[in-house]
Amino acid sequence: MTFYTSLTGLNAAQTELSALSNNIANVGTSGFKKSRVEFGDIVTRSATQAANRVNGAGVAVAAVKQQFTQGGYQTSTNALDLSIGGQGFFLVKGGGDAADSLALSRNGAFSVDADRWVIDNEGRRLQVLPTTTDGSVTAIGTSALQALRLPTSSGEPRATTAVRFTANLPAGAAAPTSSFARDNPASYNGATSMAVYDADGNASRVTIYYRRIESPVGDVNKYWEVRSFVGDAEITPVPGPGPQQLSFDPDGVLLTPTAPVTTSAAFTLSYADSTMQNLPFAVPYTEQDGYQPGRLEGVGVDISGVVRASFSNGETVAIGKLALGNVPNPQGLRQNGNVSWTVSPSSGDLMVGEGARDGYGTINSGSVERSNVDLTEELVGLISAQRNFQANAKAIDTSSSLLQTIIQLRS
Repeated sequence: MTFYTSLTGLNAAQTELSALSNNIANVGTSGFKKSRVEFGDIVTRSATQAANRVNGAGVAVAAVKQQFTQGGYQTSTNALDLSIGGQGFFLVKGGGDAADSLALSRNGAFSVDADRWVIDNEGRRLQVLPTTTDGSVTAIGTSALQALRLPTSSGEPRATTAVRFTANLPAGAAAPTSSFARDNPASYNGATSMAVYDADGNASRVTIYYRRIESPVGDVNKYWEVRSFVGDAEITPVPGPGPQQLSFDPDGVLLTPTAPVTTSAAFTLSYADSTMQNLPFAVPYTEQDGYQPGRLEGVGVDISGVVRASFSNGETVAIGKLALGNVPNPQGLRQNGNVSWTVSPSSGDLMVGEGARDGYGTINSGSVERSNVDLTEELVGLISAQRNFQANAKAIDTSSSLLQTIIQLRS
């Protein structure tokens, strides 16, 4: 009967109104993907019915499909606010008892919990691929996924293996007459020091004392004696003998040693680029390659998804690379709510990849993806769905009037 035909129209219009209302309600939800209702007509026929006499029996909802088009961007000052420019989904996984619940998400508003895990607003942990300290991925695939956790320190300290002092020694300095003694400033012409580190990250100070010495008779070059101490222990060049001597030509250019000097300590000493000019004693440049474990100072994510942590000791290391997921049929994903999905049989198997490679999108740090809902379009669609509902309701009313006429004919 036409009642039931119009009833299918009412149900279809109601479904479309619900989808449009949901789109409008989530216009401000980060990463939200709007839905579109698709319809199909219903036809009833039998094998003996003439093909040109088949009448429609209404409408059915064929599918409610999410539209995975790109949304706009909203910038922020949080480095862990992330968005994907192009294809792919963030991969998040629950912790504890829910450790096997892997989900796909486009909502990149991440934060850090009390245990330093990077999480979304449901507490699920952001998944990354393991990397070397320079950012090269060491394993890929679902089995390689690991939760991103921010370190508190840079990890292993580094022992000092090379020390460099670049000094200007005054050309007019006189050779001290007294024997060298650390507690007697008159026994040397200048001194400087800097911190060095052992394999455990413990700091000590290396102190360099510069002492002018007389040149041999007839030698036009100039000579300086250098004595080095770590703490109270004197270190000497290897194989010796000590102390180290620096020689300069008449123009003040360093002649020896020009290469780093092996010492009795765990590091080499370099005096490269030192000069002897008519200027006061100065040490404008010092350098050493050791460091203590540093405290975490900042986190950054580059366009390919490599997460790097910077530390107070100047070290910057990669701690993982964002894993992006995709499926052959995104519209077959099962919706979880909160802008996340899980794999279903109709979506196809999950594929895991890297940002900016193999068709996966780039990563934008300091921004989140906005909803892809066009409010104007949805409001127009809402008016259209309302008119469809009213038209089907009018068709039912017309059918009711016809039936009433028939009943009156019998009476």
